[in-house]
Formats: sequence, structure tokens, C-alpha cells
Amino acid sequence: MLDQPVASIKNLRVEFATRSGTVVGVEDVSFDVHEGETVCIVGESGSGKSVSALSLMRLVEFGGGEIANGKLLFDRGEDVVDVATTKTEAMRRIRGNQIGMIFQEPMTSLNPVFTIGRQLSEGLRLHKKMTKAQAEERVLELLREVRIPEPERRLTQYPHELSGGMRQRVVIAMAMACKPRLLICDEPTTALDVTIQAEILALIDRLKRESGTAVMFITHDMAVVAQMADRVIVMFRGNKVEEGTVDQIFNAPQHDYTKALLGAVPKLGEMAGTTEPQPMQLMGRESKAFEVKNKAEPEVLLEVNNLTTRFDVKGGLLRRNIARVHAVEDVSFKIKQGQTLSLVGESGCGKSSCGRSILKLVTPHSGEVLVNGRNMLDLDGDELRMARRDMQMVFQDPFASLNPTMKLFDQVAEPLENFGIMGGQELRDKVTELFDRVELPRSFLHRFPHEMSGGQRQRVAIARALALSPKLIIADEAVSALDVSVQAQVLNLFMELQAELGISILFISHDMAVVERVSHHTAVMYLGRIVEIGPRAQIFENPQHEYTKTLLSAVPVADPSRRKVEKDLNFKPIPSPIFPMDYEPKPSVYTEVSPEHFVLQDI
Repeated sequence: MLDQPVASIKNLRVEFATRSGTVVGVEDVSFDVHEGETVCIVGESGSGKSVSALSLMRLVEFGGGEIANGKLLFDRGEDVVDVATTKTEAMRRIRGNQIGMIFQEPMTSLNPVFTIGRQLSEGLRLHKKMTKAQAEERVLELLREVRIPEPERRLTQYPHELSGGMRQRVVIAMAMACKPRLLICDEPTTALDVTIQAEILALIDRLKRESGTAVMFITHDMAVVAQMADRVIVMFRGNKVEEGTVDQIFNAPQHDYTKALLGAVPKLGEMAGTTEPQPMQLMGRESKAFEVKNKAEPEVLLEVNNLTTRFDVKGGLLRRNIARVHAVEDVSFKIKQGQTLSLVGESGCGKSSCGRSILKLVTPHSGEVLVNGRNMLDLDGDELRMARRDMQMVFQDPFASLNPTMKLFDQVAEPLENFGIMGGQELRDKVTELFDRVELPRSFLHRFPHEMSGGQRQRVAIARALALSPKLIIADEAVSALDVSVQAQVLNLFMELQAELGISILFISHDMAVVERVSHHTAVMYLGRIVEIGPRAQIFENPQHEYTKTLLSAVPVADPSRRKVEKDLNFKPIPSPIFPMDYEPKPSVYTEVSPEHFVLQDI
């Protein structure tokens, strides 16, 4: 029999006061989390997963929520307190010390004006009374544990200087700093590539086993649930609909919603023997193949030749350029009309920099980006602005890419107004139609970004990108923040638009199962270079490069009987992409192992 739970939620009800009346975030939820146990909470975006966790930290009040009913019991070791009625001062001693939390969006949980070193050491000095030197030593140890390269250098950097995946690892290190009794993980591996995700999951699991920490794990990724959970709680529209051990939930789900949720999960390897992308399984609906309108041999829309992007590193008293980050190095590929090329690789490998370089959001060092034969890198001013009308980007972090002071209607309408395409009733109808396409209620048109869940915000960003009917969409981790059912809808939307309108997509992702499902071609990036590129079937069924094989072996599988253990994870540290100013790398040379399947030769 299990002893006193570390955390016990009893009949929790959380309400939010809005202009249109009271919204119930969580209706009547009860569950326990015991010492050394991982409880995974799964459900769709807006189901109340995060609200339950934020209530335990009493952070839900800062987001306009109110705990209307229920008890939130937390065992501090020396006594049990009801967090729902604990005074503010006592909560400060609990938060970050006895209850650690890893948030979903790292950029919003890190302070942009403080260095990484200061933010990590703050909790240690406050709660553990460490000296500055002791705190710095512990911070370096934490950064090494979460596998951040060059930890000494990171101490003096600011959040905006790190990639999305690296920022998330900093947040994980921060939550684990004080060795909490309860660790709440709200989508902690959403922004991470598969190899880092595998290591972080193993790291959280090891912490749980070594220190007896209780873990409350909120996720939409059923493969992560299979890897981590002891018990699973399934939530739907603010209620708990099913609870059971991980084996019971995966092997004998009882509730229709749980069955549908498991059915919507893409599984690596299920595309074997097919050449075209296949629609995702939608919850409770039959999925049908999309008919491609134009069956003629497509022409090349985007051609990237020898693209190189480097960033200067400043240092010294006079802040001179002392080194360069080789973010994108000698990258070449083509995307045909109506086809999808997926870029995959680890955090910091240059995927996002490559996408931004194509749109000239960052200025490349050299190379060519040809769109319909016209070099984007030669354009400036109005010419560049008009060329970008055909190319839209969906960014990784929707909270950062949406304006917090504008209503959602205005944000989706903005591109149409800026280019003078339409106005008045026609504009209102078009925006409403776009909301319908991404399956958002029309009542959301007059909401602000902070009133939406992470998944809902990302769908607004996709609606905005579709507004100008672009020829090319660069989707930078566009579905990484979405739960499986919404992810399936959005990916099917991309595939449907592609079949209907002939849109080309550069799909940047770390989710190998999703990439396998949506791609015509796949390119694997490592340290700024493409190490393997070819038709999707070749990359997934016949990988040739050692790094591609490592990536595929790290993918978690939605099956609790096939868990990966830490000793199986044999990843080498990622070398630094920073080189001296005078360093000139060798050009990329490829071997064609089969038609259109190229592998980088050792440099």
C-alpha cells in the first residue's frame, strides 16, 4: 500500500472570469501523486491539464483564474499543507524549492534581461543559502547534466542568444536545481529534438529514482507517456475521463476519448512501403486520401544552392568580432511545386537558421535562394517585400510571433490589409473562413493571444500564414506545441492545401514520426550541414549516415513494453559550431547511394 501522497488534488474546480462570463477551466478533478512516481496527464489543448498544474503552484491566480472549490494538499516532509489556502509568503518558500516547474514556453519563463547564470543561481542562493561560488559550481553541474555544450560560456549569455531547444534545457536545469519533492513538467520536451528528448526523459526518470521526487508530467505526446508514466490520467474538457496504469491505458483503454487519442498518434515505421504522404488519423473520423489536382511532373519552385549563414561572436573590451558561428554551411536542396521537404536534426543544428535565411530574415553569408528562378538574396526593399508575399513562415513559438496587444481578428487580417488586397465585409468573411479552416471557433476572433492555449495560438499563426495564399510555407516546428488530435488536423490541413493549391512546404521538425508521415523528401542536418538527403522512404527505410541512424534509434515509441533505458542512449556531445574568424571549412561532397539519395562524405 502506498503511503501519504506528495500531492493530492481533491475535487478541484477552477474558474476564469471573462467579458463573456465565467469559463470553467477545470470542473471536478481528483488524483494523487506519490513519492517516486510519475503521473502523466494527457488530453487535448484546453482540456485543463496545465490549469491543474498551475493550481498546485497557485500560479493560476496570476492568469486570471480562481480556485473555486477543492483541496490541494502538499506534503512538505515535515507537515501537509493545503496549497489552496496557503499564504503568499509560505508559497514563495514552496515554489521553486519544494515544487519545481518546467514550463511549456521557455522564452516566456526566462527573464530576457538577466544572464543564464544569474537566473539559474537565483533559486539556489535564495532557497539553499549558497555563496556565489557554490551556486556557480552547481549551475555548471546542472548545465552539463542537461547536455548543454560549453556551459562556462552560457553563464554570461542571455536567453535570446540560445536556440529554442537550448532554452528549454536551461528551464529544465532551473526546475531541478533545488532537488524538489514534486516536479511538475508542463510539456517539457515539446521544443526538443529526439536525441535531447530521450536524454531529458532519462534524466528526469533518474532524478525520480535517485531522490524519490514525485513527477507530474503533462504532455500531448503519447510516445513520451509510454516512456515515462507509471499512471496515466486522461482529461477532456476540464474533467478526468479515465485513470489507470500505463499498461491499462495503452493495452485496454475503456473510454472512447482515450481510444481516439491513441488512434491519432503517428507511429514511426507505419509508412513503410508508401511513397506519398498519407493523411493523419483524425479522432473519431475516417481519414481519406487527398487527391492531387495537378498530376503532371511538378517544376522546381525553390532551389537553394551552397547557402551559408554565419553569425559574428563579439568579445573583449572593445566588443570586436573574435569568432564566427557557422550556423548554416554549404546547404543545397530543391523543393518542387506541391511537395514537402522536411529538415530534421538536433537543436542548434541550423534548421531554423536555414529557414530564416531563405526568407532573408537573417542575411546569409553566401549562396543562392532561387524562387521560380529569381534569387531572393539579390532583392531589397519593395522587391523583397513583394517576393515575400508568396512565402510565409509559421514560427516555432506562437506566443512570441503574435502581438499581445492585438485581437486575433486583426492579426490574421493584417497581411491582407498591408498588401491592400481586401477590406470591409470581404475581409471579415475571409478571416472568418481562415478561422474555420484551422478549426477555431468564431467566438475567438475577438480574443487576445494570452486568452488562448499554446495549441490554439499556433493555429492562429497558421491561419495568418495562409491569408495571402502563398506558394511556399516554411513551417518551423509548426506542430510541436500541439496535442495529437490538433496536430493531426493541422497536418491534414497542410496536406489538403498542398493537394488543392499546389503549395510547397519546407517542414522543419524534430518529430521523426510526423516527418515520415508528411514528407516527399527528407534532409537530415548536423552542425549546419545536410548529412543525408533523399526521398522519404529511402531516409527512413534505408538510412546510410551514422547520424541518421542515431536519430531514428532515439525516437520514443508509443508502447510501454518498448521503453528505452539510459544505458541504451549513447549520444556523443555536440561539437561547437564556433570557429576562428579566418577558418574556411571544406565544401560538402556527397555520394549518391541510390537515385536522388545523397550522403555526405567525411570531411
